[in-house]
Amino acid sequence: MEPPAANSYDNNEATVGVVSVPVPSDFRDLSLDHCSLGALSTESLSDPGVLSKYQLSVEQVDRFWRDGYLSNVRVLSEEQCEKILAEYEPFMDPGQLHPGHGLFYEFHRNQSGSPDNVLLHALGQWRISPAFHDLCFLPSIAIPASQLIHESKKPTSIRLWHDQLFAKPPHHGGVVAWHQDYSYWTRTKPICHMTVHIALDDQTVESGGLHFVPGSHRWQRNGMPLPITDPKFGDMESIFSVLNDSEREGFKPVPSGLKRGEASFHHPLTVHGSFANKSAGPRRSTVVNYFADGVCSDSDEPMMNGVPPVAKGEKMAGQFFPLVFDPSCTQLT
Repeated sequence: MEPPAANSYDNNEATVGVVSVPVPSDFRDLSLDHCSLGALSTESLSDPGVLSKYQLSVEQVDRFWRDGYLSNVRVLSEEQCEKILAEYEPFMDPGQLHPGHGLFYEFHRNQSGSPDNVLLHALGQWRISPAFHDLCFLPSIAIPASQLIHESKKPTSIRLWHDQLFAKPPHHGGVVAWHQDYSYWTRTKPICHMTVHIALDDQTVESGGLHFVPGSHRWQRNGMPLPITDPKFGDMESIFSVLNDSEREGFKPVPSGLKRGEASFHHPLTVHGSFANKSAGPRRSTVVNYFADGVCSDSDEPMMNGVPPVAKGEKMAGQFFPLVFDPSCTQLT
């Protein structure tokens, strides 16, 4: 079966992003594969040499828990960046859908809805692309995430939550309004999640690079995150409507300064966002989100579009939430 042309369906991309197009019967859903396919690397998470190569220092772990994020960690080579971008570009083509397009959890061609503030945002490419699939299992990402995810500062088993794509075109690339990721994830608990943002282009202030508010991972409302202030991500000022005086005083964003192939790791309550891309080049990135093994569902509704519900109180596991790394089976301490 040929993939449908992009203009042959309407999935309300600018609003809910629901994808409802058929997938060819011979197209493999890569969520069935819970280990690396060898698309990016042959390194093994069980190899002691690989563990020591990517293990973070005590100082880096302490800095993460002090600031709520750790930036500029090299996770991809130039060759790996090129492989990922080769599989990235077909998703950008507005004229023809990828054969696996129907496997996206969400796909927003422009989440803002404004032609002057374009933000492509998608979830679920790990099911479609071998390179993006393997990114979730890459030792250079999984090992640091395991070290940082738990407040005990001890390596912890991690599962994949979901991945994301972000693309801001030159000159009129959109903003991503200030937010805490866990505000969108309260259907799971307890809070023990990790966001890994990987730059596929150098990120500058002009190109709309990622910014963090240091210390904002301590900003809660009775154990819950700040409210969502703009679901379309377009209003950079909206967060100030929910901050108290102390938080407003502490609101001092810092640019991540990510270079192509580098990643930032941030706490699920760390406030972050990015401004418009006014540069002459694209600003492309991908995100891998994890949670600790043992995190449970807090909803009887589907976790994401096309994913069967996990009963409230049940452990998050199965086809769509694979175990990525178990440090107890290694020498990581």
